[in-house]
Amino acid sequence: QVQLVESGGGLVQAGGSLRLSCAPSGSIFSINSMGWYRQAPGKQRELVANIARIGSTNYADSVKGRFTISRDNAKNWVYLQMNSLKPEDTAVYYCNAKRGYDGTTYWGQGTQVTVSS
Repeated sequence: QVQLVESGGGLVQAGGSLRLSCAPSGSIFSINSMGWYRQAPGKQRELVANIARIGSTNYADSVKGRFTISRDNAKNWVYLQMNSLKPEDTAVYYCNAKRGYDGTTYWGQGTQVTVSS
């Protein structure tokens, strides 16, 4: 089992920045890819960015050039640096981890990001 705890959300004005952190615990040796998803009110949860253990990354088109995902492989912590935030980035952001050998997915409890115009 893997437990994920997010931190770093909050309220920020448009154009501002936030940095989200995700701290895993438990069987972290089994984790391969990690990432961030978000869910806005009335919308489906969507991928924001993910990063593999080897460092390859993938971003949603809507955040390319503004958000950066990074990972500390020693601790398996994952970060999301969010710059030039827009009101449409407002959502609950969830950390995600996928176990390498069978694809089992784990989720954090979510952290609220609110961007005011």
